[in-house]
Amino acid sequence: MGKGQNIVVIDYGMGNIGSIINMFKFLGVQAKVSSDKETISSADKLVLPGVGHFDKAMENIGKLSLLDTIQDMALLRKVPFLGICLGMQLMCKRSDEGVLPGLSLINAEVNKFVFPFDSKLKVPHMGWNYVDVKKQSEVLEGIDNQSRFYFVHSYFVSCNSDSDVLTKTTYDSPFVSAFERDNLIGVQFHPEKSHRYGITLFKNFIDKI
Repeated sequence: MGKGQNIVVIDYGMGNIGSIINMFKFLGVQAKVSSDKETISSADKLVLPGVGHFDKAMENIGKLSLLDTIQDMALLRKVPFLGICLGMQLMCKRSDEGVLPGLSLINAEVNKFVFPFDSKLKVPHMGWNYVDVKKQSEVLEGIDNQSRFYFVHSYFVSCNSDSDVLTKTTYDSPFVSAFERDNLIGVQFHPEKSHRYGITLFKNFIDKI
């Protein structure tokens, strides 16, 4: 569809939205930011950002009455849907971080990093790390196992179906750093902060998905 498409970044009060909008602007796209159901329902593509606590995010989505709209767009109308960081986790069924159910867009759960007391690894997992590509995808065109992305997270996604796993990243042991099923894409890293590889991912989402 190219750069004339209507991309909406869902604003539920907990997103790193400025950096995402700037990335789209850099690539020549004027993405909208909205918490309005009608605006979201008119989108050609949706982005669900997120920084913060799982339950608080789901509470905000509930207060804005966006749950049905998001599920309708993602599952029934099957518009291209990109979840970033907490946004990826919200696409799952549940999280160790809270008690509320997630959006249940994909068959996956969110678990907390737990390391032995004497481990040198810290939580959150923060900084640059590599992705191990597990299947071909247009959103990863130009991205390979030498590509690094920026991470900040204390929880990670566990997919119940291996076929949904797009990339894995190792932090003590491998975890799912991106998933893809049909129109649904989730990335644990922050492509908006990941320089040229993040630019490549956003460009692919604009031009190819």
